[in-house]
Amino acid sequence: MTVRIAPSLLSADFADLAREVADVQNAGADLLHLDIMDGHFVPNLTFGPPLVRRLAAHCGIPMDAHLMVTNPDDLVADLAAAGVARIAVHVESCPHLHRSLTAIRDRGMLAGIAINPATAVHALEDAIPFADFLLVMSVNPGFGGQAFIPETTHKIERLRSLAAGQEIDITVDGGVGPDNAAELVAAGATTLVAGSEIFGRRDRGKATAELRRRALEDFQS
Repeated sequence: MTVRIAPSLLSADFADLAREVADVQNAGADLLHLDIMDGHFVPNLTFGPPLVRRLAAHCGIPMDAHLMVTNPDDLVADLAAAGVARIAVHVESCPHLHRSLTAIRDRGMLAGIAINPATAVHALEDAIPFADFLLVMSVNPGFGGQAFIPETTHKIERLRSLAAGQEIDITVDGGVGPDNAAELVAAGATTLVAGSEIFGRRDRGKATAELRRRALEDFQS
């Protein structure tokens, strides 16, 4: 059993991003999670392809873009050119989800479907065969530092059941930490997005190792 740790750049020091990216990479992170927000789909505005392109020069691990935007299709080509390895689009903002996922794959990236806390899992059922990963929001999207929504665990279990027979990564984003990592992985999660739990710690290596250890403790006992 393996689990990947993806620090969320949203919790980094934006005044020194190159150093922050290098630090979590050296700490053992598997992915760099990029929360891209437009101020419309969610009530916050973060960054776009120009910044991602600059970060790519300092990032030796795959960049994982989560598009919390109204028109995700408009960003796919620019993010591919910026060097992003995988992109998740929200089922709530993609009226033609199959087309959106296909466009991501056609650019050589992994395609993911993100789902908000109050969206029913059956909204993804027919689209799962066209996705490489699923991203389950365990907080309401838009801001870091929120409390984990407990019902997310059961949602992960149901998505893992829907995806039976297909090897697919399930990523969890929001309120993830050492105290709930094991239950999330036991439910079927394989990638944990963590913001303040890693970027908010002085020793990012220790924080990353502890989160991974706690996530896998039920499988190592």
